[in-house]
Amino acid sequence: MAVKKTLLSAVAIAATAQAQQTAWGQCGGNGWTGPTTCVSGYVCTYSNPWYSQCLPGTQVTTTAASTSQTSSTPTTLTTSTKVSSVSSATTTVTASGNPFSGHQFFPDPYYASEISASAIPSLTGTLATKASAVAQVGTFFWMDTAAKVPVFESYLASIAAKNSAGANPPYIGTGVVYDLPDRDCAAAASNGEYSVADNGIALYEQYIDSIVAALKTYSSTQVVLVIEPDSLANMVTNLSVQKCAEAQAAYYQCVNYALIHLNLPNVAMYIDAGHAGWLGWSLNIGPAAQLFGQVYKNASSPAAVRGLATNVANYNGWNLASAPSYTSGDSNYDEMLYVNNLAPLLEQQGFPAHFITDVSRNGVQPTSQNAWGDWCNVINTGFGVRPTTNTGDSLEDAFVWVKPGGECDGTSNSSSPRYDYHCGYSDALQPAPEAGSWFQAYFVQLLTNANPSF
Repeated sequence: MAVKKTLLSAVAIAATAQAQQTAWGQCGGNGWTGPTTCVSGYVCTYSNPWYSQCLPGTQVTTTAASTSQTSSTPTTLTTSTKVSSVSSATTTVTASGNPFSGHQFFPDPYYASEISASAIPSLTGTLATKASAVAQVGTFFWMDTAAKVPVFESYLASIAAKNSAGANPPYIGTGVVYDLPDRDCAAAASNGEYSVADNGIALYEQYIDSIVAALKTYSSTQVVLVIEPDSLANMVTNLSVQKCAEAQAAYYQCVNYALIHLNLPNVAMYIDAGHAGWLGWSLNIGPAAQLFGQVYKNASSPAAVRGLATNVANYNGWNLASAPSYTSGDSNYDEMLYVNNLAPLLEQQGFPAHFITDVSRNGVQPTSQNAWGDWCNVINTGFGVRPTTNTGDSLEDAFVWVKPGGECDGTSNSSSPRYDYHCGYSDALQPAPEAGSWFQAYFVQLLTNANPSF
């Protein structure tokens, strides 16, 4: 997995004599043949052996040990004025009830810059106009490397500036905590920057500490965080995978650290809970509820844990009229059924039964998946409903866009170290670049099939 909206004025698209990469674009990695330097104000920042990216800054970072960048400058969304001197406000907001109530979703500048720099230049007419509209939808900011945390702080600065200027209703910040050591233990496409064997737990704790510092700096801004997609779901179903079994203790320790230290007044957390086709099966749903309850209690039942996030980066419908063929055998064939059947089991465990569901790529139902477990760059998908609290279900706090549509799920290149066989299936769009890289054909597919349309 890997995840942004309105056009960043800081994005410089003009090419230089030496072919510099645009802001936020890929600038390095195994097999990369494109530009390796960035436009002014951005630096080629190492994420992992397969991916380096142009991020705000002035100092080159070349190894995984480099977890920060310098001179990160926040930007507003609609003007070229830099945000400056917008620090923590004199008051701290406190989350209570549905954290999305009374707020508007904030278009993520990172995603917006990807659309403006990578999507729009090759589009014309109606598609270009529609792509600009996608850039105005509020999506979650993915902190999938430590280098992204300073960018997240800039994102919070932009929100604080908008809110200080009188945004009504105020904007809410949304982010994804996604950097566990030995991440994505049951697959290969989204392997992260840390390993348990190489000081990964300590590095992860430093990563969390840096997020905490940013959240405290902007304590006047309400923030929602999704905690570690796929991680605990893998602990329910995939301990037969050696990498998952070996990472189990580290996953629990790191998630515990995150829940305890991110338990701040202005934060609401939703722990990732897979989706109906993963934990919704009768043999999985009970053990899943028990695990979430235990993790919650082990962290001393943090007040900031609001509930669970479902369908992150997946394709499931919310409320289907009938069960698609690929869901055969699972009575929880959509996310509403999953949420409503999981909730009482969570309550029995003392876990708060509130939910958000990612609808960013579920606009086409039923999907074209050959099997429900096919997760990689599925063909014929479309953007779903826009983020909203109008869910029609008291358990469901909001429909959200967690996955930034257009960012690739994983490469179809079978020779890549991060190749996962799911990305080579007939129901996966190909050819596909590395996970997290911009996948223009996929973005166009989502845009063309959007339901409702843009």
